[in-house]
Amino acid sequence: MNVLELWRYPVKSMAGERLAEARLVPDGVAGDRIVQVYGAGGRVLTARKYPKLLGHHGLLGPDGRPTVDGRAWDSPGVAADVRAAAGAEAYLESFTGVERFDILPLLVATDGAIAEFGRDGRRLRPNIILGGVPGMAERNWEGSWLRIGDALIGLQDLRGRCVMTTYDPDTQEQDPGVLRDIVQRFGGKLALNAWVERPGTIRVGDVAEVVESPKER
Repeated sequence: MNVLELWRYPVKSMAGERLAEARLVPDGVAGDRIVQVYGAGGRVLTARKYPKLLGHHGLLGPDGRPTVDGRAWDSPGVAADVRAAAGAEAYLESFTGVERFDILPLLVATDGAIAEFGRDGRRLRPNIILGGVPGMAERNWEGSWLRIGDALIGLQDLRGRCVMTTYDPDTQEQDPGVLRDIVQRFGGKLALNAWVERPGTIRVGDVAEVVESPKER
C-alpha cells in the first residue's frame, strides 16, 4: 500500500491542487483551507449551496499565500468572482482556526473504494488517496492508525457524504443520483475522517501501513 495522490484546498469549497509532497502539521495538510468564503452575518458559505465556487482553483503560491485562478486571493478580481459565484454579500477571509474543518482536518480515501464508487475521486475531496487497497478495505479501518514515514495519522471513522458529491468537479453540473447511490451502496459513507497524531512530510509513492494497536505506532 502506498500514497497514490495528495491534495490540498487552500480556499475552502474551491477546486484544490494536487501535490507531490505534503507537510502534515497538527491541523492537517499545511496550507489547507486557510481562506474561506463568508456571507451576511459572517456565516461560512460552501459549495454545498454555491457549487459555482468549485469552478475556481485555489493554489498556494511560492510565498505561502493562497491564489485563486492565478491571482492573489484578496485581489479585486477574485472578490468580484466570489460575489458572482456565491451572492452579492460573499467575501473571502483568511482563518486558520481548527473550526475551518467541517469534521476533522484530514480525509483519507483509497483507490479500491473509489473504483467501487465508479466516479471521479475528486468528488470526495480527499487529502490523501492510498493505492494498492483492495475493494472496500477502508471500512475495516475505523479506530486504526495510518503510518507513512515519520508521520502518524489517526483514522477516526467513515465520512458521511453530502450533496457536494453530486457536483461534477469540472463542469459543476449536478447529478442527484450520485448521492443516492452512495446511500444505497455504501450506507452514505465513503473515505475516512482522520487527524494528524504525529507530524511529518509525506510524498507520493511513500509506503503506507495501517496499524491496529497504538503500541505499534
